[in-house]
Amino acid sequence: VINPVEAREAAIELPTTLETEYEIPSAVKTVENFRNFDDNARARFLKEMGLAMDEADLKCTQEYFRNEGRDPTVTEIRVLDTYWSDHCRHTTFHTILDRVSFEDTRTEAAWQRYLQTRKMLGREAKPVCLMDLGTIAAKALKAEGKLRKLDESEEINACTVKIQVERTETGAADASPRKEDWLLLFKNETHNHPTEIEPFGGAATCIGGAIRDPLSGRAYVYGAMRVTGAADPLKPIRETLPGKLPQRKICTGAAAGYSSYGNQIGLATGIVDELYHPGYAAKRMEIGAVVAAAPAENVKREQPAPGDVVILLGGSTGRDGIGGATGSSKAHDAHSVETCGAEVQKGNAPEERKLQRLFRNPAAAKMIRRCNDFGAGGVSVAIGELADGLKIHLNAVPKKYEGLDGTELAISESQERMAVVVAAEDAGAFLQLAASENLQAVPVAEVQAEPRLVMDWNGATIVDLSRAFLDTNGAEKHTDAVCMAYDPAPGKEADDLKDYLPLPADGANTFAGRMCAMAESLQCCSRQGLSDRFDSTIGAGSVLMPYGGLNQKSPVQAMVQKIPVEHGDTETCSFMSWGFDPMVSAKSPFRGAYLAVVESVSKLVATGANFKDVYLSFQEYFERLGRDSRRWGVPLSALLGAFEAQLDLGVAAIGGKDSMSGSFEDLDVPPTLVSFAVTTGKVSEVVSPEFKEAGHRVVRLSPRNGGDGLPDAESLKSVFSQVTALQRSGSCTACYTPGPGGTAEAVMKMCFGNSLGFCFEDGLDPDELFRRDCGSFVLELTGDVPAPATDVQMDVLGAVTNDGFISFGEDRVSVRALLSLSEAKLEPVYPSEVEQDCGVLHDFVWNQTSARPAPAVRTAKPRVLIPAFPGTNCEIDSARAVTAAGGIPELFVVRNLSSDDIARSVEEFAEK
Repeated sequence: VINPVEAREAAIELPTTLETEYEIPSAVKTVENFRNFDDNARARFLKEMGLAMDEADLKCTQEYFRNEGRDPTVTEIRVLDTYWSDHCRHTTFHTILDRVSFEDTRTEAAWQRYLQTRKMLGREAKPVCLMDLGTIAAKALKAEGKLRKLDESEEINACTVKIQVERTETGAADASPRKEDWLLLFKNETHNHPTEIEPFGGAATCIGGAIRDPLSGRAYVYGAMRVTGAADPLKPIRETLPGKLPQRKICTGAAAGYSSYGNQIGLATGIVDELYHPGYAAKRMEIGAVVAAAPAENVKREQPAPGDVVILLGGSTGRDGIGGATGSSKAHDAHSVETCGAEVQKGNAPEERKLQRLFRNPAAAKMIRRCNDFGAGGVSVAIGELADGLKIHLNAVPKKYEGLDGTELAISESQERMAVVVAAEDAGAFLQLAASENLQAVPVAEVQAEPRLVMDWNGATIVDLSRAFLDTNGAEKHTDAVCMAYDPAPGKEADDLKDYLPLPADGANTFAGRMCAMAESLQCCSRQGLSDRFDSTIGAGSVLMPYGGLNQKSPVQAMVQKIPVEHGDTETCSFMSWGFDPMVSAKSPFRGAYLAVVESVSKLVATGANFKDVYLSFQEYFERLGRDSRRWGVPLSALLGAFEAQLDLGVAAIGGKDSMSGSFEDLDVPPTLVSFAVTTGKVSEVVSPEFKEAGHRVVRLSPRNGGDGLPDAESLKSVFSQVTALQRSGSCTACYTPGPGGTAEAVMKMCFGNSLGFCFEDGLDPDELFRRDCGSFVLELTGDVPAPATDVQMDVLGAVTNDGFISFGEDRVSVRALLSLSEAKLEPVYPSEVEQDCGVLHDFVWNQTSARPAPAVRTAKPRVLIPAFPGTNCEIDSARAVTAAGGIPELFVVRNLSSDDIARSVEEFAEK
């Protein structure tokens, strides 16, 4: 094999045609003498196969096959390794904690509260593990009757809550809204491992994978959020760690991949943010979070029965993504970037768009008894999880190309595929509906009574595993944990800006110097150059632009979008936000996780959401734990902090995702627990963050400190209530909850949107303005300053001005200068590409959000034919706009799976 570059350099003439002979595999090998492997043979086998399982799992597997009286096939070993991987079965979170000790009283008190909660719920006989700790708050709150809207089923691919949507019919004589029962689904997904290896493909499949989870719940995905973590992308390439891609390459490639996929499929990405911490050089954090909805009547969840048919729907299978689940369960080393490329899946956004249309069709959705998306593990997991007894025919699985053997067909993680269970009598009709959407659909398995996972290929059975053995998830794991004393009772100075960026030598003690340092710090600077790569308006349901004001420069803190009703309109909208600070969590995982929950909820409240029926989903990302009890104490401390926050506030995490491989040789990611918060409300209740008018007074509402560096929970809930009351009264026109740069950062960013200034009140402590104050709120008020509610601290900060300066006594700094510093910081990495006409844009956005009556069409309604080609994504939005204008739309899907499909599409289109 001659490398083309080497050929050019050596002036070697390459042949114009290359003839390659492929050896088509015909059988899968058996692992001879597996049952008799000794310790040395097991160790050698684990290394040679590159398995994610450990020796205890292999011993467990040996015992099973001894009882079966045979040796396993290679496919069975690979399927078990995938099925039991940390990525698929959360083996780290299910490891039993035998002994736990503490070096600080605060974390130990939370542990005792956890044990008391277990006793109250009667769970004392259940194993103590991270998974139990991560889910027990929801169980406790549900027992108290607080999770009234939680929707539970055996399909657990996405968090699901019951909501009511108020919908008005287009052109109806009665304009009063009709209440309908819907399901709201949301999910967060990481692709840290693949994005570190192949940034574009890894990030693209991150959003693709996040979409597939609620989509498998028959929900239409309409909104996305992206939160990522990186080391400093501004460092010179020469400082890149050996065996690593440069941080700038990872950051820009990942942004291109995620935005490419989201923009192609037609998904509004409402918030894009990136966190910077040197620990993320160990492995990048790539999180996508999505929100979706479906009419409740469209979703049937039934137990599969013997004779039911499993249909593989969507894309074909290739070698991409083989070993992705097991690879994501391993820590990286200096050779990973060279050897793990094949583990990265290849995204196909247009194919997933077809799936979205099909699953939105009530006729198709109601035929589905159960559904699973093809994520980690491919056929072995996606189909293998659907029922206890299954017989899968791998020869029926559509392939991208020939040459795949049975093992590759079983574990390939090629994307944009769904496995649906339908009754045998519905299979024909379902296949026809799929064909009408230009989707490949093939029956590949049947549900059988015997609880075994069976796969055949080329006339031979290559997998035959009992469900009971699969569900053991391998050998039982045990460990000890020690929770270290990080910073058990930090003072406020722990979150001062100096933790993020050393102040400049000149002017370090001046207000203007500190403002400039904060504005251009990596933690506080603008991400708009990054955000502008993502489409935030597709679907015509976005209530807030990512950046508010005439200038579109004030970043919003929650993503707000209308529920995507197919006919008519609605004022019901979803809110989604996130919370986490790696700097705080690195000091104390307990405190960092607690405040992540507080921050995510505070952002919802700041944007106008009511503090009720808020639901959470967590993203845990930690170092490789190994057998070190102190390393095990890190996620334990974080989960205890999140547990305390949930019980204190009465909100629960009803889902999450854990990734426990954030290590590269001796470098570890910071302890990471990101909290995503979701709720619903009305468009009329939404509050944007930018200051609106000069002369308005600005106040800060803050909770009392609980004495341990955390806000007092009851005081915090009082703050939430008063903020919402001021918003509902109409006297609060802008609201922002401070981030890393404290109140000073909040005021600065609220000024950016409309180029207004601000004058701080005399007598304020300048140091206190720059401290992180999680759970506090900065509010712009139109009237008199109200009296604070009980348990709430209120500070008058000053007033909005129209002079374009932020002033503190005699010291002042230009808002335009701060904006320039803020935007210039990441300009070398994420250059701004579009200068918008702010006035024209404002008129457009304002008119779009104003009430507009439909045209009075008094003649026959015009019919509008809307072709949906593979790769287009506006057909549903266009149809809704035509209906609103008084027309009758008809979607026509152009089919191209075969030459006959193309010919028929042309004929049908011409006729229509």
